[in-house]
Amino acid sequence: MNMEQIIAENLGTIVDVRTYGEFSGGNVAGSINIPLNEIPARMEELKALKAPLILCCASGGRSGQAQNYLSQNGIECYNGGSWLNVNYYKSLNN
Repeated sequence: MNMEQIIAENLGTIVDVRTYGEFSGGNVAGSINIPLNEIPARMEELKALKAPLILCCASGGRSGQAQNYLSQNGIECYNGGSWLNVNYYKSLNN
């Protein structure tokens, strides 16, 4: 199954790793906000989320860093890139 299908069918959890300010300016409906710098301290919370995690940010850079870190720690996740792209894939099934 590909990432676009996972997003469209709500088979995982969308985690936005932008800052709280960026997130409050616009986000994917149903996504949760865990800023990149808080990920190490919030690992237990992340492990409890419905996997796989779809990570997004403004352009894909921070979500790529988060994906690398989380996958090294045994969490199934994908770099969704820009939250706008993730939002588009989510809209395909609504």
